[in-house]
Amino acid sequence: MTAQSEPPSAAETLVELDDVRKEFGDVTAVKDIDFSVRRGEFFTLVGPSGCGKTTTLRMISGFEQPTSGEVRIGGRSMTAVPPEARDTNLVFQHLSLFPHMTVGENVGYGLKKAGVEASERERRIAEYLELVDLEGFADRNPGDLSGGQQQRVALARALVNEPSVLLLDEPLSSLDRKLRKQMQVELRKIHERTEGSFFYVTHDQEVAMTLSDRIAVMNEGRIEQIGPPEKIYREPATEFVADFIGDTNLFDGEVVDRHGRRRVEVGCQAGFTLPADGHTGDVTVSIRPEDFELEDGDGDLRGTVVERYFQGDQTSYVVDADADLDDIQVVVQGRDTSVDTGESTDLRIVEGAPVVF
Repeated sequence: MTAQSEPPSAAETLVELDDVRKEFGDVTAVKDIDFSVRRGEFFTLVGPSGCGKTTTLRMISGFEQPTSGEVRIGGRSMTAVPPEARDTNLVFQHLSLFPHMTVGENVGYGLKKAGVEASERERRIAEYLELVDLEGFADRNPGDLSGGQQQRVALARALVNEPSVLLLDEPLSSLDRKLRKQMQVELRKIHERTEGSFFYVTHDQEVAMTLSDRIAVMNEGRIEQIGPPEKIYREPATEFVADFIGDTNLFDGEVVDRHGRRRVEVGCQAGFTLPADGHTGDVTVSIRPEDFELEDGDGDLRGTVVERYFQGDQTSYVVDADADLDDIQVVVQGRDTSVDTGESTDLRIVEGAPVVF
């Protein structure tokens, strides 16, 4: 059973995967997954390399067929429906713009193949170049454009046929960090100005968190959790999700009862209290770096700062805990503290922050 947040109603649903499985010989790439994508939603499938996310996208697009289960788009089964007959378009990781064509010819290529008359074709080319902020670029050569501009040409080419679902396979991965962040903003703006759904596949957690209405986290062919970015980050359903999405500290410990209070004991004589209900026995606890506070007095844990990195709006620390634990990652937002490398400090855990598995 997939951990899905607020499953869409039938009227809202555009894409459905029902118990979909994909096998390649003896290898099972996708293992009986279920999820739905809403109309107009920016939905991201995120996971490590080899987890099955691109195979899932290819089954939605029609370039792969499920071994079992069913893919539906707009309530219609896609079994045996070829890619060109599906109401989808795909933006690949490698843009594959036609170098012998102008920008306008690239964007209008699909319209020309579909037999759209020239006047309507020109109107829509102009409309979608304006949508991606490339108005006036129709006569340019793709090779004369920057990487970000080429990416927007590829988006316009995919959108100009007005698909219900735009499929994006790691389209920002080849861009440098600064340009990638700029394109994240542009892509979100483009989505807001269109009526279709965006289905985005990536291994980049930052991109997923920035762009998505909902995220599905995939691991070893299975969906581990589906939900809004905030819920995925703050309420991970599994240890894998906690570790993969953002940075976290993981502690193995045991839940014990001390004088009527539940406590997780970790390392040597160290630990912290928990709410009155929940897990018992051996557990793993996730605490985000920003959920520690450096204290002068009593704290939940104590250690020595072994590394310190000033990063402008925040300072990152690595603390060697006295309790025989792995080094603890701590992030202090805003104004820096006075704790420096080699100094001892107490660590107080923000109330309610620990997530227990």
